[in-house]
Amino acid sequence: MTRPEAEDEDEKPLDPSIEKVRRKMVRFMGINLGILFLALMVVIAALVYKSRTSAPQVAAPAGDIQLPAGQPAEADIVLPVGARIVSQSISGDRISLDAELAGGERMLFVYDIAAQRLVGRFAIRNR
Repeated sequence: MTRPEAEDEDEKPLDPSIEKVRRKMVRFMGINLGILFLALMVVIAALVYKSRTSAPQVAAPAGDIQLPAGQPAEADIVLPVGARIVSQSISGDRISLDAELAGGERMLFVYDIAAQRLVGRFAIRNR
């Protein structure tokens, strides 16, 4: 028994104009895939280059104050004459001093221990 569908399954040659369009499409697809592959390789190369050349930045944790070995931290915190410290609080390398001034008013002084400087002075007032 012969199958009548076998004759239909055989590929018949395409019309020359359609064959020309098919070849152009295959060439176009090959060129686009090549450009896409090249662009992907450039991106991967840039990522590898960036990861190898940049040294990891190791920052000191917020609570660590960099001091020479075996030496305690020393600095002067200058408050106005007659000021009395009511409370203090420390966070990382900053200390906050709540002080009552000679006239009875209160102020917060924020001091940076690492930089050894006063970074803020805030008046506390009632409205």
